Amino acid sequence: MKTVFKILFLGLLLSFINFQALAQIPMFSNPIIKGGYPDPSICRVGEDYYIVNSSFEYFPGLPIHHSKDLANWTLIGHGLHRKEQCTGRMNLVDVQSNGGIHAPTIRYQNGKFYIITTNVYQPKKDEPAQMINFIITASNPEGPWSDPIIVEGAPGIDPHIFFDDDGKIYYIGNHAPKNPNFQGEGEIWIQELDATTFQLVGERHFLWRGACQGTWAEGPHIYKKDGYYYLLIAEGGTSFNHAVMIAASKNITGPYDANDRNPILSTRHLSYDYWINSTGHADMVELPNGNWVMVCLGIRNDENRGSNMGRETLILPIVWEKEPFWWKETQYNWPVCNPLTGKIEKQYPYFLPINDSTYEPTKKEYEFQENTLPLNWIHRRVNLENSYSLNTKTGYLSMYCLPDTIKERSPYNFIGIKQKETHFETSTTMQFNPTINGEEAGLCLIQKDDNYILFDVRHEDNENVLRLVINAKKKNAILQKDLVMGKKYKNYIELKVILKENKYHFYHRYQSNDLWELFDTAASNLLLSEGYTGSHIGLYATSNGKKSINFASFDVFKLN
Repeated sequence: MKTVFKILFLGLLLSFINFQALAQIPMFSNPIIKGGYPDPSICRVGEDYYIVNSSFEYFPGLPIHHSKDLANWTLIGHGLHRKEQCTGRMNLVDVQSNGGIHAPTIRYQNGKFYIITTNVYQPKKDEPAQMINFIITASNPEGPWSDPIIVEGAPGIDPHIFFDDDGKIYYIGNHAPKNPNFQGEGEIWIQELDATTFQLVGERHFLWRGACQGTWAEGPHIYKKDGYYYLLIAEGGTSFNHAVMIAASKNITGPYDANDRNPILSTRHLSYDYWINSTGHADMVELPNGNWVMVCLGIRNDENRGSNMGRETLILPIVWEKEPFWWKETQYNWPVCNPLTGKIEKQYPYFLPINDSTYEPTKKEYEFQENTLPLNWIHRRVNLENSYSLNTKTGYLSMYCLPDTIKERSPYNFIGIKQKETHFETSTTMQFNPTINGEEAGLCLIQKDDNYILFDVRHEDNENVLRLVINAKKKNAILQKDLVMGKKYKNYIELKVILKENKYHFYHRYQSNDLWELFDTAASNLLLSEGYTGSHIGLYATSNGKKSINFASFDVFKLN
């Protein structure tokens, strides 16, 4: 019995020691870039890593993050940061919802950064969308970035640029084949680019229609490893059937052999209630130590198997393995995603030594003391002229009551930041003296032009009214509640929204030392993302079609 007891005690002791050791290992959490940052593409320059994401109809577009350790990421700039980059054929002025900038690739070659991507613009509702594929370049990833170079004659979306060892440059894209075998079939193609003009030259080669019937084969990336070319793509659409597939070839133009174990990453085989779903659209990068990691998008399973944040950027380790079968010739090493479990975990030990020296934590309070907006503040579409100022009133963000209102394919005076967590608290301090019926300003929570919440002050019937307006998805905007403020309102108000316990809670007060008053509540799923983009939280001003020179001044904005 003593021997048995000793063995049991030793086992428990070792388990405790292992647990203690594991508890002391530094860990980081997924998503690594929170909020609506989908379609990540990653590149490494020395010990620095850069990720660019889709931005769709938002401006500035093509957000670029930087990291030293793959866990702590800082927004350092945007590829599309000037209005001049986003006009004409590059139209982000009246672009449709879910249009705009799709699925970029970022690469570095000979001292220069390259981003290649697509602007999806639909001239009219009943007309086909135009796919404008283009390249921008910069010597510094923070910018400035060049004007777009449109690649003529390049169909499809999600382009990739590949620099081969022999000095040739290739464009890799996708399109719908002329003779599809089924609806939604996609095909990956490749063609050489002229190194000076970045226009297509030579013969076009068709590489692959995907592994699992090729539904929506897109998002291609090519890598060269150990003398072979590896073609990584997305399949299955960007919802629950999203997946990552891979094929390989001795020649860049093919033919490509599919990995028998495709898909190499997906949540298709997991419960819909797993913590993350819809994983896919991946890119890979090799680390200085020879290890590899993959970044991809995914949707947190927070409510109704979805998330107000939409698609976010995740990371996971990969290893390369050769097929072990004795009866077939093995020539390729294949990447294996998260080799111990095959699924993306919430937490990982750091892949690299922790280096957060360049990391700037997400700011939670904005006082508008600078002459420019913080990098993470963005507009829906290219912002209107003279819509805001940081100089009209020193230390304030002044937003002008322009005639434009929230509607599809229209710029309007909204400025905000991405919602990064399911539960949050946001507030603002506003000075606003509306005098013309229709002048309106305050907080705005928005998913799309037909899906938003306004909590603001409006002048109507010659009274100042506190209003809660809700436009649920695919429904008309309704006035949920209003309150004539009368003499209580002295051109100063504080507004606060708290999302907790599956409800939005709306509060207000007329002086900073007053107690907060609960104005109303609403369901938390009103802005639930249906795929492409996540919710944004910010500020809004309008004159509702009237001519006005008035403005609202915001002294502070908080988001926790």
